[in-house]
Order: sequence, then C-alpha cells, then structure tokens
Amino acid sequence: MKRDLKHHLQDWKNSPKRKPILLRGARQVGKSYLAREFGKEFEYYLELNFEYTPQLCSIFEKDLDPQRIVRDLSLFTGSEIVPGKTLLFLDEIQECPQSLKSLRYFYEKLPELHVIAAGSLIDFILEDVGLPVGRIKPLYLYPFSFMEFLDVTGHASLRRDIESIDQIRALPEFLHQKLLDLLGEYMAVGGMPEAVQTWITTGDLKKCADIHQTLIDTYRQDFSKYARKSDQKYVDIVFNSIPRLLGKKFVYSSVSPDLRTRELRPALDLLAKAGVAHVIYHSSANGLPLGAEVNPQISKIIFLDIALAQTVLGLDHGQWILNPMESIVNRGPVTEAFVGQELLAYSSPQRKSSLHYWLREKSGSQAEVDYVMELEGKIIPIEVKSGKAGILKSLQLFLQTKDTSPFGLQFSPNSYSIDKKRRIIGVPLYGISAASHQELDLVTG
Repeated sequence: MKRDLKHHLQDWKNSPKRKPILLRGARQVGKSYLAREFGKEFEYYLELNFEYTPQLCSIFEKDLDPQRIVRDLSLFTGSEIVPGKTLLFLDEIQECPQSLKSLRYFYEKLPELHVIAAGSLIDFILEDVGLPVGRIKPLYLYPFSFMEFLDVTGHASLRRDIESIDQIRALPEFLHQKLLDLLGEYMAVGGMPEAVQTWITTGDLKKCADIHQTLIDTYRQDFSKYARKSDQKYVDIVFNSIPRLLGKKFVYSSVSPDLRTRELRPALDLLAKAGVAHVIYHSSANGLPLGAEVNPQISKIIFLDIALAQTVLGLDHGQWILNPMESIVNRGPVTEAFVGQELLAYSSPQRKSSLHYWLREKSGSQAEVDYVMELEGKIIPIEVKSGKAGILKSLQLFLQTKDTSPFGLQFSPNSYSIDKKRRIIGVPLYGISAASHQELDLVTG
C-alpha cells in the first residue's frame, strides 16, 4: 500500500534540521497507516493516540518543554525515545490542543527528534489554537490517486510508461484499452485505502461496496463532532446532496427549496473543513494566482472520493468493471469529479490546494470550462469530455479571449492527440498525472 507522500517523508527524515510534520487530510485516507509504515524505517517507533488514550494530554498540560515531555512520555509508555533514532507519532492530535502547540518547541529546542502529528478534524481547533507557522511542515494526504492505484495493484510499469510521456503521440490500442479497463476498476473501487486493500486481496467488489457504506456511515457519525446539534440535520442534507449535484453550478435551492441559504451555507463550510467535500470556485482567470479572482458566490462541489459519491447515489459500481467505456459516457459528472480528485492528488502536498473553474454567464453566450489550473507559471484551461468527440466551444472561447494560456487540455477516454490550430491537447483520462505536472511538447510522434 505504498503512497507517493512517503518520498517526502524520506527526504524529511534525512534533513539535518527538520520541522515536525503535521499530516492533514480527511478521516480514513491513510494518515495513520502511512506513519506506521514509515516508522519501520526507524530503530524505534512510538505511536500515541490522544483519542484512545486521553490521559496522555496531562503530560502536555504542565508546560511545553520538549525535553520534559519526551521524558514523561517515555515513563508513561515504558518506551525509549532516542532523538535521531525514534519516530514519535502523535495521532488524533486535535483531541489534545496543547500537543499541537508543543510542535513549535520540538522544532526550536529538539529538532533532532523526528515527530509526526496527524488529525482528521484538525481544522476545527486551529481557529482557537493557531498553527505554528514556519515551525511545522504540513503535508496533505488525499485518497489514492489512479497512479498510486496502478502501483499497488501490480501495474507500476504502466505508471512509468504514462509518466514518461513528454510528447503527444497515440499509445498502441491494446495498451490504451488496458489502461481504460484499469481506470474502470479505479472508478468502481475509488481511492479510499481500505477499499483499495480489499480489492487487492479479494477482488470482491461487493466487499468493497460494504466498506464504502461503512465509510459513509463513519462520516455521518462525525457530524456530531463538529456541528451543533441544531445544525446536524443541515449538514446531513448537504452531504446527501453533493453527489447528485456533481458537475453543476452549486445552488442552495437545488439542495432543498424549502431551506434558506443561511442554514445550508454553514453546513457546506463544515463539510469542506472536514475534508469530505471540495469546493471548486469560479475564477476570472485573468492572471495568477487563480485564487485572487475568485467569486465565492459561484462554485461547484465534488465529494472526497468518487466511489463514495456513487455509493450515496446508489449507483451500481459493477458497471465500471463490465463496461468502462460505456460508464464513462453515461456517468459524465462522475468522470468530471474524478478529474478534480486527480488534480488535487497530484498537487503539492505541502500546501492546501484549491480547485477552480471558469464560467461566463452572458445572455446568448454562456460558456464554462470545467477546471483551470496553473502549470509552469501559465493558466491552463481544462475540459472533461466523457464521450468520443466534442466541439469544445467553451475551451476555444477561453483560449481566444485569454492571452495567459498557451494551450488547453481536453481529458477524455480517447488517446493522446493534438490540434495545433485550436491549441488543444487531448489527454486520456489515465494521463492526468503527467499532464498536470509538465507542459507536454506540441509535437506529434
């Protein structure tokens, strides 16, 4: 169950003066598992869970001296903590705010000790505690990307082939079809680690579906942890509505015509803060950063994971395995959400990434580009096409009216292609990783 983020952890381990790491991400995306696996590279590993062992908090409440904290933790657990040889993992750190405060002093006074902290609902305490900016290293973890899925399902060589592409040329048809079949598996299984592991070990999609439902129930149970009792019903309503509104402009009246925006907006904010939902804000995209020209009143929403979204909708995941191409065509909003999930997964893990799109609501000339991203200092518009062909009028309009974009990307089930006249590069849905990291040469093979 290798994760790409482990490379960042290994670089951090070998750094001469390191900051404590704060692993961030939604519940059940694999933060604890990643830390435990990484702990195998140390002579000593000590994991402390503040939710499971709340009495640990008393050790951090006396003062924030890291030398004393390490001594008392060693006495409490009976485990040796040796700076330079021990990985200290503080899990569910949101249950002990003082431990979060202590991270800055581990950096200032005991940097030789490797410390990783993690918390699933940590954003809800940061407003009160504050984040020791410049004294910790945040790393964001998302569900498995498609590239990671290829790695752990025994197709690492295919990943290398995809990510080595730097020129636009069609792949052999048999390879293209193989990758679409594997993409169908991913769309059915999703990227939640427990579901991925179950698929690897059993190949049983029904067991994966059971895990998806359990995860959905877990997220619903979390509502009581961050929403007031009077607001929990609104959180549940928005939670259930997001999957059916994929690909659409998010309008609160579409969630429920009987409820007011002022009741539903805080609910969406809470779900976004918990990492369960990702808001895609409209940006005018006239320059960088894209977030500088965001209109917070215009947005789309995607769910944490495409398989979980389909579970909420009650869709049959098995169709992705049986007919991947047909499913891509018939489930266009899910395909669009997949692209957003991939863009987040391949973004820099050292900052909280945002998704943006472009919308022109002009009478007689409405246009929408599904995503816009920054690539090598340039603004790149992205269209997602679930079918075989598309006119891409919105993408062409964007390129004609914006001098900030040298070309546009079309993600679709088709193989690689290029339209030099319209400045549009066609990239298959399995090639998002390479396309989002490097500017592909406008050269045909």
